[in-house]
Amino acid sequence: MSRFSNLGHRLYQGEVSFDFVGRRKLWYSISAVIVLVAALGLALGLKLGIEFEGGSVYTITKPGLTVSQAKTAADDILKDTSALVQSTDKGAVKIQVSAEEQLPAATFIAELSKDLNVQANEINAQVVGPSWGEEISKKALLGLVIFMVLVTIYLAIAFEWRMAIAALVALIHDLLITIGVYALVGFEVTPGTVIGFLTILGYSLYDTVVVFDTVKENAKGITRQNKRTFSEAANAGLNQTLVRSINTTVVALLPVAALLFIGGGLFGAGTLNDISLALFIGLAAGAYSSICVATPLYAQLKEMQPEMKALAKKVAARRAADAKAEADRIAAGEPDPAEGDEADGSAGIVGSRNQPVSRSRTKGRPSGKH
Repeated sequence: MSRFSNLGHRLYQGEVSFDFVGRRKLWYSISAVIVLVAALGLALGLKLGIEFEGGSVYTITKPGLTVSQAKTAADDILKDTSALVQSTDKGAVKIQVSAEEQLPAATFIAELSKDLNVQANEINAQVVGPSWGEEISKKALLGLVIFMVLVTIYLAIAFEWRMAIAALVALIHDLLITIGVYALVGFEVTPGTVIGFLTILGYSLYDTVVVFDTVKENAKGITRQNKRTFSEAANAGLNQTLVRSINTTVVALLPVAALLFIGGGLFGAGTLNDISLALFIGLAAGAYSSICVATPLYAQLKEMQPEMKALAKKVAARRAADAKAEADRIAAGEPDPAEGDEADGSAGIVGSRNQPVSRSRTKGRPSGKH
């Protein structure tokens, strides 16, 4: 841990630097491949919960009833495996049946009570209409659009429109990846999933704004110098916040991983799966996008400005002049000026300290001659 802290200090001081901005084509290619795979998953279709598609939910409170027993009975009644069976935190078993099954609730309850040997009154049925699910979908989409618009306006006012575009691209990038993973693994999209989506958008935006704020500080008055370009200043800011981004992501992922792999995987809590998978994929994608997508894209947009193009030419001209001067020095066999300055500086310090003292000690003293 101390080595990691030391690395963070060296990154912040500029002693170590990873060229994230300069390798933006590599990150863009990786993101393109991931988004393409996610898009293929979306093309296969999302598995929407009954909250969005409509259907029926049957809750059975029989002691000792297992999920596998309920699943077998539901599959026999429906003649397929479309039913989703989960256990609840109160020890009951919940069976979700899509509205596409076209099976009356009374018929399903009667068959279920006979197969599982339970009383019909011990089975609680709840029917969700497709119109209610459609209304929820519209509200979720509307909330997402409003969130995106407000984020864009805020970043354009607080920073600039180029940052707003880069952050918006990163957010869409995170959404596509998370939704694509949901489609690929076949998890149901429920209201809990929507909550997870909105949560990861807020986290991804926070991480991006932290990096942008550091980049903004590094880029103050950048056109008044000729030592580094805007992309190099942006990369320096990214390195300064790199360890913080990694630490924040790891700390956030640990409890989410516990929910996903222990709560959802080991104990079979479906609601935890709905939220935790979205959070786990989204947090990881958000950390990646803030480092490898948002900041490199912002630097690329910024470099298109005429003043930044002129700055890049000034930096290149200075470095070419320095390289030529260094080549001429080596060809002439002259010593390195840096080493000479260091040696001269040491001699100057010694002379300035010792010589006056020597004069002051001998001043006014007899010479020893009589």
